[in-house]
Amino acid sequence: MRFGLQLGYWGAQPPVNHRELVLAAEETGFDAIFTAESWGSDAFTPLAWYGSDTSRVRLGTSVVQMSARTPTATAMAALTLDHLSGGRHILGLGVSGPQVVEGWYGQPFAKPLARTREYVSIVRQVLAREGKVTSAGPHYPLPYSGSGATGFGKPLKPITHPLRADLPIWLGAEGPKNVALTAEIADGWLAIYYTPRLADMYNEWLDEGFSRPGARRSREDFEIAATAQVILTDDPRAELDRLRPFMALYIGGMGAEELNFHAEVYRRMGYGEQVDEITRLFRTGRKEEAAAVVPDELILDTTIIGNEAQVREQLKVWEQAGVTMMLVGVRDLAQFEALRPLIESQGH
Repeated sequence: MRFGLQLGYWGAQPPVNHRELVLAAEETGFDAIFTAESWGSDAFTPLAWYGSDTSRVRLGTSVVQMSARTPTATAMAALTLDHLSGGRHILGLGVSGPQVVEGWYGQPFAKPLARTREYVSIVRQVLAREGKVTSAGPHYPLPYSGSGATGFGKPLKPITHPLRADLPIWLGAEGPKNVALTAEIADGWLAIYYTPRLADMYNEWLDEGFSRPGARRSREDFEIAATAQVILTDDPRAELDRLRPFMALYIGGMGAEELNFHAEVYRRMGYGEQVDEITRLFRTGRKEEAAAVVPDELILDTTIIGNEAQVREQLKVWEQAGVTMMLVGVRDLAQFEALRPLIESQGH
């Protein structure tokens, strides 16, 4: 199992310690660093900035929101970063959710699976540079010929020759249909709120995608990168209490009440009653009460918390479940140093 450093996206202000975390990741043996975006900082710019300080770690987005850029604009950014980094870029894509897509980007959220398939196809055309890029649509028609078109649009090839036609594309996916699509058309799965307890269910979804005609990968050469808190501590109770408000926010407050993909993930784990209660409390402004009812088991299903021996044992469980990379969020160098023996012992 390899390790990736999950830097995420910025809060109200830029983080002050990400550069030192990136340098520590490079020196320790992390395989990759990842950045994200929501509706503030973007994913590509910090990745390029911090990536310029490194020479070995792969540079991934986890994830770039598809509605933020046209497929060709994303492909331009990806091929540029891949050249600048000497072939170290991983393009992680995701559909986000309707509140962000329609409220922030002003784009329709409908048909996310069809949009993903079409988007990835166009990006791969750009990276292959085998001919002029075209798409019949309906979501990203090239050339555009709809309302307001001048009729002067023409198919084009990228001026810059991409460094790698097979630049890896990983997809962020949570539901069964999206995970199956990921296994069919992508090179890796960016799994959020993964739990080894449901590995058999995930494998069914993945196997459906691998079995489709023309599937790009097989289980043997497909990467599964799971984002999870990995916390070495002799006081797990304190860490559980620290995480409870964050879990309440994502389960009860993210997305629309009627359509919260994160909440659905935990429903599949068997926490339907708890999800309903957390959502009810959070949506009525009782956030502390919502956090208080988040059960320990719900947190421990998707995180690794404990002393060194316990963490080592849990990492083996995740690896045996099929996870090829742990994407670890690290708060500061002190937490990084605590994890260092575990990372180095993996031999990567």
